[in-house]
Amino acid sequence: MASTTAVGLRHGAAAAQASTLARRASAWVFLLPTIVFFVGWQVYPILRVLWMSFTDFHFLRTNQTVNWVGLQNYIQAFADPLVWTGLLRAATFTALFLPGMIFLPMLLAILVDRVTHSGLATTYRLILLIPAVIPGPLIFVLWKWLYNFNIGPVDYLLVQAHVTTAQAAPQWLGDPKLTLAAIAIMEVWWGLGYHTMFYLAGLAAIPKELFEAARVDGANEWNLFYHVTLPRLRPILLVLVVLRFGTAMAVIDEYLILGGFNRALPTYTWTVYMWDTAFQLGDWFQGYAAAIGWIGAAAMLMVVGGLFWVFRSRD
Repeated sequence: MASTTAVGLRHGAAAAQASTLARRASAWVFLLPTIVFFVGWQVYPILRVLWMSFTDFHFLRTNQTVNWVGLQNYIQAFADPLVWTGLLRAATFTALFLPGMIFLPMLLAILVDRVTHSGLATTYRLILLIPAVIPGPLIFVLWKWLYNFNIGPVDYLLVQAHVTTAQAAPQWLGDPKLTLAAIAIMEVWWGLGYHTMFYLAGLAAIPKELFEAARVDGANEWNLFYHVTLPRLRPILLVLVVLRFGTAMAVIDEYLILGGFNRALPTYTWTVYMWDTAFQLGDWFQGYAAAIGWIGAAAMLMVVGGLFWVFRSRD
């Protein structure tokens, strides 16, 4: 009798184990398309570019052997003033763009969150989201027209308000002192509503009882924001700061459309230099372009590591 029970238990354990293995196998079957896509679309290109950065790969030299050059491309890139100038220009744009993209949506979210009328609050949300659904190329064309020196509404309004004259009106996209600031304003406007939604989601997760208790204790609006709202928005801040830092440092579409390949303009950053080297100049020295890209990516990763430390959870 005891042996029969033991056999039954072993069979039951084996059946349970087989069932567990089957469930795990079925889960991997469902994950397989995603894994294949991720490896083919993300991992392989990254590794391919990394390999290229250690070679003398020129895309248009189809009849020549690719040679391994080790760190030669990186040594050349570190000594290239255009790489450092490009990184500095990208950092300048990021410094202009990031504060507005982080704090303006936060302020708007706090104001919209206090609207008690549901219909009015929904209307505000829809209005804020309008720029986010406009395609990128249309945004660039629209703002290029707005900033136009001759027919742009921005300069026209400044002239009509007697802030400047038609002859001395600012050249927003042609003046190196104004170009990055003008593009930063465009980018902030474009992403304002989208980022406001992030903060609204974070505010919705904060218990209202915390605010009521703080008011009972005599807290003013600044105390509520600094001691109640801001600490609980820290995860949202981390996500937005990291994402927007990465996109600001790696901007390229806007620079190519609004500034082109003019090296005298501040829009010729390290990303444009990388693209120019890989797909425009000579026989497309993509090995060197890959080294430029990895230097920029490494610099960004170091800053991102610091951002994770600054915005770490302190609870």
